[in-house]
Amino acid sequence: MRTARLQPLLAQADVTGRLPRLGGMARPTGVVVVSERFWAFASTDGDVRTGAMPAHFGRARRIPLVRGLLRLCASLSPLFRRTGAARRGERAVLAAALLAPLAFVFLPSTAATIAGLALTGLVLALLLRGRALALHGAEHRAIAAAEERRLVATWTGEAAPSRFSPRCGTNFAALAMPIAIGTQALWPLALAVWTPFVVLLISLAVTMELWQLVQSSSRRALRALLWPGLALQRLTTREPSLAETRVALAAVAAVLELELSAA
Repeated sequence: MRTARLQPLLAQADVTGRLPRLGGMARPTGVVVVSERFWAFASTDGDVRTGAMPAHFGRARRIPLVRGLLRLCASLSPLFRRTGAARRGERAVLAAALLAPLAFVFLPSTAATIAGLALTGLVLALLLRGRALALHGAEHRAIAAAEERRLVATWTGEAAPSRFSPRCGTNFAALAMPIAIGTQALWPLALAVWTPFVVLLISLAVTMELWQLVQSSSRRALRALLWPGLALQRLTTREPSLAETRVALAAVAAVLELELSAA
């Protein structure tokens, strides 16, 4: 997206009464920003790709636990699409990581734990390599700029919203880890081939329900559950440069253009 076209979009968004809620993720080569209906991937080489998010899932979106899994799957859509933000090899590794727990049941307990930690390390290395940490901070900054209506000021460098976000996936992971450990410890049935996969699904579904509750609540006791994730963001983000922030702003502008056109 050219700068001459991008800046008027940011200026329009700054004075728009209501904007869609945005989320995103950082890649080593760019930033993904999503709304409920659209996604955009802005790369560091200036390329911007866009697409539609998965359609509504009807009544299933109102079923507890199921709705959380559907929302989580939808959030990964920009990664697994052929024209999305991840290359073919990365998509294969991420898919393998999601299915790997099925194989861990055949390993002794200690070996399964080691394999799980190794897999986690591999996925983190894949996701957070290169400039991903700085672009992660840029993603948070650009989304905060939209929420604070300081998009133009952030583009010019006059404003620098926080690089930390209460809606970051790091916060979700910090909640998911103890829930997964607790679910596995309390699992009442005999182990089977499908047990690790079911435990994983239950853990993610419960975490999503808790996640949505925390995000919509103003109670300090619930908001305190975000503190571990916010602390971890000091490791999973870096202070972005203005150029990196502009990459994220390009993704924000692309999504907002689609949203404003649809409206």
